[in-house]
Order: sequence, then structure tokens, then C-alpha cells
Amino acid sequence: MNKKRLCLLLGQLMLLFFLISCGGGESKSEEEAKPTRIVKVPRFNADSAYSFVKKQVDFGPRVPNSKAHRDAGEFLISKLKGYGASVTTQEFRAPSYQGQQLQLRNIIASFGIEKQKRVLLAAHWDTRPFADKDPTNPIGPMDGANDGASGVGVLLEVARLLKADTSIQIGIDIILFDGEDWGEPESIQGQQKPPGDWDSWWCMGSQYWSRNKHKPNYSAYYGILLDMVGAKGSQFFREGASLQYAPNIVAKVWDAGARLGYSDYFVKQNAHAITDDHIYVNEWAKIPMIDIVHYQQGIGYFGDYHHTQKDNMDLISKETLEAVGTTLLHVIYYEE
Repeated sequence: MNKKRLCLLLGQLMLLFFLISCGGGESKSEEEAKPTRIVKVPRFNADSAYSFVKKQVDFGPRVPNSKAHRDAGEFLISKLKGYGASVTTQEFRAPSYQGQQLQLRNIIASFGIEKQKRVLLAAHWDTRPFADKDPTNPIGPMDGANDGASGVGVLLEVARLLKADTSIQIGIDIILFDGEDWGEPESIQGQQKPPGDWDSWWCMGSQYWSRNKHKPNYSAYYGILLDMVGAKGSQFFREGASLQYAPNIVAKVWDAGARLGYSDYFVKQNAHAITDDHIYVNEWAKIPMIDIVHYQQGIGYFGDYHHTQKDNMDLISKETLEAVGTTLLHVIYYEE
């Protein structure tokens, strides 16, 4: 090897060493320059959430136009105000497929009203007026422990924690929709359209709010709906409309659940779309909203207790409430 070639080779080796050294050093320093964001997320108290579910059930079925419905509404408003929320109510009338005029009330609680970036959390607080899927008493009442009260119980616990902690970076709006569950039975579904601008006999509260927001020009970065989130052994598949309207939010929530060890609850499998309150928030209010809702393999959505008298406190699991509530808290606290 001649001297010229040797010098050239040595030069190339030195250049390669320099590039490797600089590249590695730059990458390391860049990584070190990025601070690891540590967020102190409050602990979700499943006992507290369970007590909120039970309190609602203790009023009796929260069927619109009933005393239990009115009393439960007053309790919810009082609790949310007590947790420091700015509370707005929307009182309105809506028809039922049976011809009644329902006296309904959406309840909206806002935290961090000065913050521009907002996330919307929702559930429905009314109870279906009859257990029409019950094999023995399809015209009898139902407690609605899971179908309605569980989602509200989780959100009341979130509100309780928000009162004591102002470190969250975003504003939170909690909407408790009324009139979600007085739709027509499956046997006559679609036979009669509701009057006026109503699109469905179901989801009256979200229909009303989506066209009459509690604040002019209100919007949110995204929304999360909770529906039937307290039953033992619940599993939450990725609902079809949620994937259509807000796939990134679905991924955010299901990934958070997996990181927290709740992948048995937040199952990364897709399921078909359903009509629920999130449909109107997506289509009419133009806010991307997902639905966390129970899906049972072999049965489909909701489980065999859906709209039966089995939907009582015996069904409610603190472990399920904790999985949903903890995941929800981590999602909203890591927003900035």
C-alpha cells in the first residue's frame, strides 16, 4: 500500500469516526434536552365512584317525568356545584314514541372555564322506563345501575378530583345528557319517525344540546362518552362510529388503557357502529367524540342484562369502574 493511499484511508477512517461521534453525541444530547413530562395524576377512588352509582339507584328508576328523576337531577346539580364546577342546565321538552311530552334536563358542569383548550366528557343520567328485554317482566321497572348510573358515577368521581387539583392543563366540560333511553323497542324500531327536527326517539338530550349548545360557538378538542361502564367483566371494543369520526382519540384511550394494565377491559378489536349520544355530537355539534361502551362476545353490545331487571347494583364492579376512571384521568391529565 503506497503512502498516498494510506493517508487517504486514514483520512476516511478519521472522518467516519468524527461523524459517528458527532451523530451519537448529538442524538444523546437532543434526547437529554427533551424533558420527560411527569404528570401527577390523581388516584381514581373506585369506592367513591361505586357510592355515586348506588346513590343514583337509591332514588329509584330515573325515568323522565317522575319524582325520582327530578330528585336525582337536583342531587347531580348540587354535587357538581359543590365540586366547584360552573353548572348550566338546559330544560326542554321532547316527545316519546308513545305520545308523552317528556320534561328533560341536560346538566353541564365546566371546570377551568378560563382555559381555551377543552375536552368534553359525557354520559346519560336517565333510566329506561321499562325493562322490555326482561324475560319475565318486560313492562316492569329497571334500576339502570349500569345503563346510565355507572357512567355518571365515574364522571362524578372525576369532578370530585378536579375540585381538589388545579394542575390539569386543559378545561373539562362534563355533560350529563337526559332522555337517552326512551326509544322505541326493537320490535317496532323505525316504524314511526319522531316529529319536527328530532332525528330519533333515542338520544334526545344529545340531539338537543348538539343544536343548542350551552355556550355560543362552544367547541372542544374531542369528547369521550361513557355508556354502560360498570358491569363485572366488561370489555370495551373499538366502536365503529368512534373509529370513523375520531380514530386518533380511540387510539389514545385504548393505548392508555393498555399502558395502565387494563387491556382486558380496553380490547383492541373493532366492533360495528351503534346509535348513541356520540353520533349527534359528531354529526351535528362537529366535535369528534368516541364511545366507551360494553361489548360482549357472542351477544354484541350491552350484554344479556341490557334493559332487564338484572341491571342492578349486583352487576356493578368496582374493578371495572376503576379501570375506566383511571384510564380517563390519565388521558385528560396528559393533555396540554
